[in-house]
Amino acid sequence: MFRLKAFSVILHIAGWSLFLMLPLLFMENGQGTDYFSEIYSRPYLQFSLCYILLFYVNSYWLIPKFFLVKEYLYYFLFVVLLFAGVFFLRPFDRLIISRNVVPGRAEMKYKPPFDNHHPDFGRMPPPSDHILDHGPGPGPGPGNDFNPGPPNGGDGSPFSHRIDVTSLLIFVLIMAFSMALKSVKQWQISEKRAILAEADKAIAELSFLKAQINPHFLYNTLNNIYTLSVIGSEKTSESIMKLSNIMRYVTDEAEADFVTLVNELNCIGNFIDLQKLRLGKMVTLNYIVTGDPGGYQISPLLLMTFIENVFKYGLSNHAPAKIDISIEIGEGQIVFHSQNQVFNTKRHEERAGIGIINTKKRLDYLYPDLYTLKIDQTDNLFTVDLILRS
Repeated sequence: MFRLKAFSVILHIAGWSLFLMLPLLFMENGQGTDYFSEIYSRPYLQFSLCYILLFYVNSYWLIPKFFLVKEYLYYFLFVVLLFAGVFFLRPFDRLIISRNVVPGRAEMKYKPPFDNHHPDFGRMPPPSDHILDHGPGPGPGPGNDFNPGPPNGGDGSPFSHRIDVTSLLIFVLIMAFSMALKSVKQWQISEKRAILAEADKAIAELSFLKAQINPHFLYNTLNNIYTLSVIGSEKTSESIMKLSNIMRYVTDEAEADFVTLVNELNCIGNFIDLQKLRLGKMVTLNYIVTGDPGGYQISPLLLMTFIENVFKYGLSNHAPAKIDISIEIGEGQIVFHSQNQVFNTKRHEERAGIGIINTKKRLDYLYPDLYTLKIDQTDNLFTVDLILRS
C-alpha cells in the first residue's frame, strides 16, 4: 500500500514538473533566460498555483462531492465560476507580459532635450516651437507634463483588450484531465468492489453449503428418513422429496443474486420440515409466515444462515427449548424474526460468527441502505431482527 501511494506521488510530481516547464519555452527570447529567477517570480508562481489548485480542487472536492453523487447543477456552476476566475485572472498572459513587456516599461523615463547642467547649456539654441508644441498628445509643451502612458491604456498591458485564449484552453485541458483520471480511478474502485463482493458472495454460499449440506446434516436427515421407512410412515416419500428439493435449490438457483421470495420460502419450509423429524417433545417450534410473497424477490439463502443457527445451537437433549421464527411480508418490505436459547455459548460464538459476518457482507453489497439488522444475545437468548426494504 505504501509503495502504491509513493509511486502515485512520484507520478504527480513528474507530471507537474513537465507541465510547468512548458511556459518557460514561451519565455525564451533568444538572448538567454535566467530560468532560476523566472521560476521564483510572482507571475510564474501565480500561474503554477492557479492550475495546480484547479486540478486538485476538481479531483478531490468537486467531483466526489457533486459529480459522483449526481449533483450536476452545482458541479457545473462551480466549473463556470472557476472558468470566469481564469478568464479575468489571465495567468498565462500575465506570465508572458512580465517577461516581455514590464521590464521595458520600467526603463521608459523621459529625458529632457536639454540639460541646464550641461557645459554647453548657454551655447545651445533654444528649442524650436515644433518641439514645444505636440498638440493634444503627451509630451513636453505648455500645460503638458510628459509622462509616457501605457501602450494601450487599461492596466498597462498590451493584451488588456483581448481574451487570453491560452489560459482558457489550459483550464479546459486541466479540468478534462482531472475528470478523466478521477473517472478511471472510480471505475477501478467499482471493479475492485464488485470482485470483492462476488468473492464474498461465493464465500457466504460456500459457508452455507458447508454448514447445511454437510455429511452430518445428510446423515441425520437420511437416518430419520430410514427410521420413517422402517416403521412404514407415510412421511417417508415426502421427506425424501423435500431433501431432494433442497439439494436442487442450493445447486441450481443459489448462483443468482436474487430469486423469487416464493422459492426461498419453499426451501425454508422444506428445511424446517426435515428438522422437525428429529425434534423431541421438549422442543416448542413456532414458524409463521404472514403476507403475500408474490412479486417479492430476495437474495437466495440469505435467511437460511440465521435459521440454520437456530436449529444448530437452540436444541438440547436435556432441557426444554423454544424456537420462534416468523417472516412478515408487506408494505414493500420483508421482516424476519428469530429467537432461540443458546445452550453452548462458546461453540455458538466460534461457529456462528463466520456465517453472520458473511451474511452482513452480502447485505451491504445487495441491499445498500435498504436493510436493518439487529442481533442481540442476552441471558443465553439469541434474537435476530432483519428488515429488507425494496
